[in-house]
Amino acid sequence: MTDLVLTDFDAESGIARIAFNRPEVLNALNVPLARAFLAAVREVTALQGLRAIVLGGEGRAFVAGGDVASFAGGPERAVPVVNDLLDALNPAIVALRRVDAPVIAAVRGAAAGAGLSLMMAADIIVAATGTKFLMAYEKLGSSPDCGATWFAPRLLGRARTMELLLMGRVLDAEAARDWGLINEVVPADDLDSRVQGLAETLARGPTRAFGQSKRLIDEAEHVTLAEQLEKERAAFLAGTGTADFAEGTAAFTAKRTPVFTGR
Repeated sequence: MTDLVLTDFDAESGIARIAFNRPEVLNALNVPLARAFLAAVREVTALQGLRAIVLGGEGRAFVAGGDVASFAGGPERAVPVVNDLLDALNPAIVALRRVDAPVIAAVRGAAAGAGLSLMMAADIIVAATGTKFLMAYEKLGSSPDCGATWFAPRLLGRARTMELLLMGRVLDAEAARDWGLINEVVPADDLDSRVQGLAETLARGPTRAFGQSKRLIDEAEHVTLAEQLEKERAAFLAGTGTADFAEGTAAFTAKRTPVFTGR
């Protein structure tokens, strides 16, 4: 049986890869795929020496939303299936946000519905020219899930989020970049090499400091400025005990390029 999610880890660079693998249905999410994704995320985020994660999809699309056929037919069918989906997807999303290693999404074809949310869970997003981005929940008569209402307002603001949610706006890759939904657009043939280059750059960085930065940004809107200033102080002071801080400060004073180990 074909693995529903592919994983790979290069111990030398510290770069791990997670890829959705239902290309025949554009990686539409059903319960087995969601559970396989959670297992893959747990496996990868527990790796020793992890420095960066690349998240992608096999075939022509990143993730074209949920497998609607699996939960169509009224609440008797939808409720248990949706609960099973979210019981797997929700903790996977949280784990990707909490892991120290930066997460890069390599997006081609389409990122729709829950697939858009999973994409937004990444720290850096690179898309191929021709990719389409949409919420699509208004077509199902449902509200969003998988963190769409948490991620999108932070990236886009309320007005543009509501345009996607209520009006069914479809963004091409260039518009998604201009709106601030993604970081870069590259030709389709260059997507893999560009993402690999970014992953290699990030994997050479101070991984634990990256993790602190990720968490500070995610938690900032829940506290006052005064509280955030103290959280930054605590994170900075905790970082002074890391090997990367010692290397970074030594390299700075010696006017050389630091060599970080992620410790």
